[in-house]
Amino acid sequence: MSKDPLLQPFQLKHLTLRNRIIVTAHEPAYPEDGMPKERYRAYHAERARGGVAMTMTAGSAAVSKDSPPVFNNLLVYKDEVVPWIKELTDAVHEEGAAIMIQLTHLGRRTRWDKGFWLPVLSPSHHREAAHRAFPKKMEDWDIERIIKDYADAAERMKAGGMDGIELQAYGHLMDQFWSPLTNELEGPYGGSLDNRLRFAFDVLKEIRKRVGPDFIVGIRYTGDEMLEGGLTREDGLEISRRLKDSGMVDFLNVVRGHIDTDAGLTDVIPIQGMANSPHLDFAGEVRAATNFPTFHAAKIPDVATARHAIASGKLDMVGMTRAHMTDPHIVRKIMERREDEIRPCVGANYCLDRIYQGGAAYCIHNAATGRELSMPHTVSRAEKRKKVVIVGAGPAGMEAARVAGERGHDVVVFEAAGDPGGQIRLTAQSPRRKEMISIIDWRMAQCEKHGVAFRFSTWAEAGAVREEKPDVVIIATGGMPHTEVLSKGNELVVSSWDIISADVKPGTDVLVYDDAGDHAGLQAAEILANAGARVEIMTPDRAFAPEVMAMNLVPYMRSLQKLDVTFTVTYRLDGVEKDGNHLIAHVGSDYGGIARKRTFDQVVINHGTIPLDELYFELKPASSNLGEISHEDLIAGMPQSVVRNPDGEFQLFRIGDAVSARNTHAAIYDALRLLKDI
Repeated sequence: MSKDPLLQPFQLKHLTLRNRIIVTAHEPAYPEDGMPKERYRAYHAERARGGVAMTMTAGSAAVSKDSPPVFNNLLVYKDEVVPWIKELTDAVHEEGAAIMIQLTHLGRRTRWDKGFWLPVLSPSHHREAAHRAFPKKMEDWDIERIIKDYADAAERMKAGGMDGIELQAYGHLMDQFWSPLTNELEGPYGGSLDNRLRFAFDVLKEIRKRVGPDFIVGIRYTGDEMLEGGLTREDGLEISRRLKDSGMVDFLNVVRGHIDTDAGLTDVIPIQGMANSPHLDFAGEVRAATNFPTFHAAKIPDVATARHAIASGKLDMVGMTRAHMTDPHIVRKIMERREDEIRPCVGANYCLDRIYQGGAAYCIHNAATGRELSMPHTVSRAEKRKKVVIVGAGPAGMEAARVAGERGHDVVVFEAAGDPGGQIRLTAQSPRRKEMISIIDWRMAQCEKHGVAFRFSTWAEAGAVREEKPDVVIIATGGMPHTEVLSKGNELVVSSWDIISADVKPGTDVLVYDDAGDHAGLQAAEILANAGARVEIMTPDRAFAPEVMAMNLVPYMRSLQKLDVTFTVTYRLDGVEKDGNHLIAHVGSDYGGIARKRTFDQVVINHGTIPLDELYFELKPASSNLGEISHEDLIAGMPQSVVRNPDGEFQLFRIGDAVSARNTHAAIYDALRLLKDI
């Protein structure tokens, strides 16, 4: 028997959890028609197969029709969900893991123009800033109806074979009753703490009537809103004791903070550059105050911290949710003493930011997550060993090398720089984003394990590539900053990369013209402002940095606002001309009727990249497929079958930014879905 604290079983009521690591409730936005169909099932089954003790589905499943699915939530108010739930629970149980589901009414944390266009509800008319909907102040019949909806949903989940349910309180309707900031009802559901808690306890009572005393019921809630006038730490500890003493709850899953704004949400669920496990000690206080099964998750990305959380007695079960989106096989690797092979979560939050922007969750550097039906988490060996030459060691090239290496091929990588990383190495220049380099470091370690040969500081010429006698050539040369975007004065500007890399000294009065809307523009602005420059960020879009997305934007805004950076939207930089030691910026607008002149001493352009594709076009005539990729084969997960030049020496493909400017995830996905079949 292992003595590792993480691998010890835990008895939760009648349920034996096989170890101490769980995936906490989250909605990756994979439902189809509100149901957990094949894709949803494959995602959770993969994590169960990887050894996790329990996977918690849905964050959160909607119990009522007036809780619209703003995150593409599961719709557990429908009877038709039961057979889909049964298939999901069976698939997870077959892999030896437990499975529960989180139920909620979103209250004001949604929008009225989703679903059935019903008014959103809350115990007050106060709008939630994040979703902008002004709620209806609840009436007595709303409360009665929703209590019944919770119980109906719980009964459906029991019928579907779930091991238990978790009620979501924080930020959602239950917490809106609890918090003095969002409850303006009069008794019996408003006023005193007793009254504000009544709704939650009425829900629990009705659920227990339906599912009985043995079915597992837990609750996820905030123990401290960290807002003036909101629930305090003392309130949270008192609520925790009351939940335990009620006899209706089997575990507590505690968080700290509030999620009604992007900034608040980011403090509850921190991203890269923010402290790891910031609320772990607080969760330990709840555990100590209640002596009751306590779960917790909030940026616990590494095994060492998770092990400490259990060994120190702060938690009974530790959530490593985003970490399992990155690597679903964490527990299995711990058991097999392969912790060094765990793919690291880098906190990029591409997963959650996509959900909150209305998309499906994907991991920035595991393209198989959410695509379990078509993409492998474990790459199989090829039947025939091939010689694969890869040009470029950025994220696309490194993923191609990793996958080809795992396939058992003879792999050589040419890289012009002295180190791998490409644009990731540039990104990691920012202290806040230094975790990104783990995307490259992990792949480098995997490549070394599989015997991939690297030729750094080597500019790949067509002749040198052909001398390798390759069967397959992958061009992953990336791109270079595209600054030729003005009607005049392109020679007078510098790129965001020039600033980030320190190749160009910051000016004192700087315009950052950003119409790419990605991290590079904000990174450059932050470097400039920290150097003492007066900085203005201008974009022709109606919002700045749309590619950065909500939670990643928060740390930038906290920094840039303190540095007094100006943000200007809906204006386009048309041209630049020199005037002595100054630059005259000619500014217009896509909306028309504007022509202004502004004076700066430096203009920085952030307009994405343009492909470095010369080598690709040089090699193209010698290739059997003439560079063509069959989209049909690619989408179907089949090997590439195009032959346009029967006398060709090799198959030739290009991936990532060598094709067009996209992002890290796209580059890695390009490589995985192409190389997995070579």
